Amino acid sequence: AIQAALTGHLVLSTLHTNDAPAAVTRLVDMGIEPYLITSTVRAVIAQRLVRVICPHCKSTYRPPAAELKDLGISPGEMKKGYLYRGEGCDHCVGTGYQGRNGLYEFMWVNQSVQRAILQGKDSEQIREVAAQDGMITLQDYGRRKVIDGLTTPEEVLRVS
Repeated sequence: AIQAALTGHLVLSTLHTNDAPAAVTRLVDMGIEPYLITSTVRAVIAQRLVRVICPHCKSTYRPPAAELKDLGISPGEMKKGYLYRGEGCDHCVGTGYQGRNGLYEFMWVNQSVQRAILQGKDSEQIREVAAQDGMITLQDYGRRKVIDGLTTPEEVLRVS
């Protein structure tokens, strides 16, 4: 894929990683030189699926402060001061969830990210650089889905 990209072709590929910044470290671990990564990779998209709260047994609750802290949710961000969860019913076979929804992370490999890659930064440091440039992380995206009542904090923490 890197060789094809070097010839000017648009290449779409997949890698199994937990998030977008980890794709860079995976490529390095596979023996790809950082200068080749910065020359060929333009963007990385990560996707994780979370279970959706069952609409038939959806209920509200006041989350403990520790739960909010784990996700980085301030009390003022919650609609009416509560979050949602499924109680379990026949429609969801007692799980409290029905269906799935995607969380996405899109990382542009811009000059800041390229510099971090060339400096040998790890995926956490690359994430910080990308976030400073406006990347919305999987956890940020998940936080919004929790506040909107689509999924639960447990689901977001499980996948991000």
